[in-house]
Amino acid sequence: MRIALISQSYPPMISGAAEVVRRLARGLTGRGHAVLVVTAAPTADAPRPIVVGEDGVGLALLPSLPNPFRVGQRFAVAPTGPVRRALAAFQPEVVHTHDPGPLGRAALRTASGLGARRVLTAHQLPWFLSASLPHRWRGVGRRLEAPAWAYARQVAALCEVVIAPSVTIAQVLGTHGIAAQPISNGIDLERFTPHTTSPGETAALRQRLGLHPDLPILLHIGRLDRDKQPLRAIEAAACALRQAPGQLLVVGDGTERGRLERAARGWSLRVPTRFTGYLTTELPAVYRLARVAVSASEVEIQSTIALEAAASGCPLVALDVGSMPEVVRNGETGWLAQPDEPDGLCAGLAHALTDAEEAARRGRRARYLAEGHRLDDTFRAHEQAYAARLT
Repeated sequence: MRIALISQSYPPMISGAAEVVRRLARGLTGRGHAVLVVTAAPTADAPRPIVVGEDGVGLALLPSLPNPFRVGQRFAVAPTGPVRRALAAFQPEVVHTHDPGPLGRAALRTASGLGARRVLTAHQLPWFLSASLPHRWRGVGRRLEAPAWAYARQVAALCEVVIAPSVTIAQVLGTHGIAAQPISNGIDLERFTPHTTSPGETAALRQRLGLHPDLPILLHIGRLDRDKQPLRAIEAAACALRQAPGQLLVVGDGTERGRLERAARGWSLRVPTRFTGYLTTELPAVYRLARVAVSASEVEIQSTIALEAAASGCPLVALDVGSMPEVVRNGETGWLAQPDEPDGLCAGLAHALTDAEEAARRGRRARYLAEGHRLDDTFRAHEQAYAARLT
């Protein structure tokens, strides 16, 4: 098949959706399909014609501008013409958009004219809008949810298949009139593994990151923006670290990073606290370093962090919202706290710090759960969704 994947971001831009699209593009290419990714150019340089990377994936880079709300992100501007030209040149049989905005709509309309099968993956829900706004604007965000759902139904109506990365989100979409097929984003079980890949990996990485050589590590990893609630997660880590010895490692970047670093200094923690920014090649080893990871996000369709941690044998402390319980099973693969429970995250982290054996046990069960999200199964399910009505 000739498959076009549409996404606002794609590596080297860093986001959960970007990594999902890259995995899918590479996986489908490896299975013999011709794949073109249509995405915003990662720099201000003039966009190039369609190019094919070393991994065999074609890229059509669209004119773009910096995204003022996301560190290191850009978005395609006036995408209709460039998208139409890119797809006309590629002649796809399937157009699969991971963006419901103007970029995705332009691709879906073009796909209709080309007779291509039209597919959408939902990476966000309308109520996520409120989470990204300052508290004083949350009421406005909630009032926008109804028209946002109406818009989502309009975009879904342009598609023959809507994919939700988790069963929970498929059910949520269904209650709002959008029939969706659950297909896990999957996880690379060879890259993210509990087993070290070289002798001395742990000691060397602790030294390189400026970490204490012996203290257990609490890990917060991901985008440091308001909608992910990183301050709540890091406050919970600080609370736990007042009860048991350990250190805090914060991996990622975003608009809240400066505020978080100032807050951490103000807490006067008695243990090291390290902010690293984004990490790429070291990421799997970072999960292996940690005793436990923490997330306070309430806006997860299927948490990339949760799957990466699980595959790495690192238990996660998270909030019992959305699709998170599909990966984090309280008492089995991690700890779940209720969103309105102020000390719930802290209690889970403190338990992991004080009971290394229990943390390791939950980590092993998390790895077993992650093995149910194999990439081959993800690629095969997408192929079936693409081919169901193709003749």
